Amino acid sequence: MRAVCADFETELVEFNGESDHVHLLVHYPPKVSLSRLVGSLKGVSARRLRQEYPGHIRKYLWGEHFWSPSYFAASCGGAPLSTIKEYIGNQKHPD
Repeated sequence: MRAVCADFETELVEFNGESDHVHLLVHYPPKVSLSRLVGSLKGVSARRLRQEYPGHIRKYLWGEHFWSPSYFAASCGGAPLSTIKEYIGNQKHPD
């Protein structure tokens, strides 16, 4: 995830998730298309997970895809970054 963010000149500040979704806190400049960044994060992570865990990953697929076609993004302007990082860090870890 960090390598993909670096390719987009963005910073992955915090990352965690659960068995059916992930949370990322990303600092990115206005020139970055959020949809392209998310698409690249999904594509690269799906390829790597399929390579590392080919048998295990089948039960998590959406049809032939690892990730759902949708995503949720929200601005955290005004909230202290420490609060957002703590929220993400306290998520359950995937199984």
